[in-house]
Amino acid sequence: MSTPLEPSQIEQIQGYDAEQRYKYLVKEVVSNREIWILTDEHGCVMLNTDDEDCVPVWPNKEFAESWATGEWEECKAEAISLNKWHSRWTYGLEDDELAIVIFPNQDEDGLVVFPDELDFELKQQAKKSGNR
Repeated sequence: MSTPLEPSQIEQIQGYDAEQRYKYLVKEVVSNREIWILTDEHGCVMLNTDDEDCVPVWPNKEFAESWATGEWEECKAEAISLNKWHSRWTYGLEDDELAIVIFPNQDEDGLVVFPDELDFELKQQAKKSGNR
């Protein structure tokens, strides 16, 4: 379970560029052992780029919830345990040929990675920090 973020932390992190947000997400997800998505009555929320259908993910509940506005206001932030992410989500997203948008900001800007890339980064971070 993650510790709620202070408003000053949220503001600082929202100023990060896409690469910094990716690094932050990997560290937070491994540290908290959970990753956040948005869901609605149809399931997981999706974003589309020119080339890919993507699932957006966030490192903390606060950032996921900050996206639940406008056309997304019915959405709920949902945590997925890191174990479930590794065992089910990575393969499920690959099978469905979906990519992941890492921690998109309010401008819908975020790095697009493939599920196996994120899985690899999370496992590398877990090895570094001793969280397996």
